[in-house]
Amino acid sequence: MNGILLVDKPSGWTSHDVVAKLRHRLGIRKIGHAGTLDPMATGLLILLVGNATKISQYVTNQDKTYVGTLRLGQETDSYDREGEVVATCEIRASEQEIRQCAQQFLGDQWQLPPMFSAKKINGQPLYKLARRGETVERELRPVKIYEFFIQEIALPDVNFTVACSKGTYVRTLVHDMGQKLGCGAHLSGLRRTKTGHFPLERAAPLDHLLAMECREIEHCLLPITDIL
Repeated sequence: MNGILLVDKPSGWTSHDVVAKLRHRLGIRKIGHAGTLDPMATGLLILLVGNATKISQYVTNQDKTYVGTLRLGQETDSYDREGEVVATCEIRASEQEIRQCAQQFLGDQWQLPPMFSAKKINGQPLYKLARRGETVERELRPVKIYEFFIQEIALPDVNFTVACSKGTYVRTLVHDMGQKLGCGAHLSGLRRTKTGHFPLERAAPLDHLLAMECREIEHCLLPITDIL
């Protein structure tokens, strides 16, 4: 069994959880994901099955698009709703200032990975260090924001769409925006809607896949040539 499987990941699952569940369901060890989604996040998770795992770099290097919600006036240690609140502040920014602030993040920039992330330093995931209360020095990484569009503002919540390069932490983008606005912010919801030319509309919900027979799942696989 070889090919690309587009999955609509539900909230509460790690990307590794999804891989492990489908690995067991299909009885195949050679399955991997191409582009991690945080447990809180939902949406498009691309799985590579069989020989498709050999070309994972072609998928992980693709640009991503997300829709999400940020909450102003409240910072958390993880930069998202699952973390501990570490600061609160009155929101003084107007709607126009919020929209203008988002536009300041367009283009090439350097981003600092959050401590609560799967990025490894000396073989140790940062989130494990963060859970022990440790903070270590991290290197800035280059990212690019193609679009950061504010869709709706209903304070303290702001709905947005962001299109970005690989390796972009939307949580960090939201945190940095809160810093610029002077009131803090955290990510309260995120859904990946596109990776490269693969749209979320082509993905199957995870619960549907797990309810299928193996041969039915095999029919959902896209050919490897769809990547190249």
